[in-house]
Amino acid sequence: MEYTDAPSTQTADTMLCPNCGQRLPKEAQACDRCDWKRENPAETAEGTASDAMAALLSIVPGLGHVYKGYRGIGLLFAIGTLVVLGFSGLAAIASAGFGLGLAVFYWVGVAMHAYAIKDRVVPSEKDEGEQY
Repeated sequence: MEYTDAPSTQTADTMLCPNCGQRLPKEAQACDRCDWKRENPAETAEGTASDAMAALLSIVPGLGHVYKGYRGIGLLFAIGTLVVLGFSGLAAIASAGFGLGLAVFYWVGVAMHAYAIKDRVVPSEKDEGEQY
């Protein structure tokens, strides 16, 4: 493959083989001229966290985040729960019980965050077996 300043002749429905420059269909999986093959990562069920399960686990604030792989922020939300309960208790005394709604908003917010945050759970490394 030669490198020139000429404009690319690649169109939207074709691509060039990365090894030999042969024109291929856009979604080609292999090249018929050389040994290039598109690598497809193996999809496994392992290493994914359910968003709904994370939201359900957030009944205990922070547990949904730990489930998704965020241990530090999960611990902060768990400690924050004690602070929020303290302030909402004071607000409840001052507002005839309506201040307890602050804790409800906090719990809903934590559950929504656990549902929306991207997974950080990584698949376990491949077991190489015992080494002798």
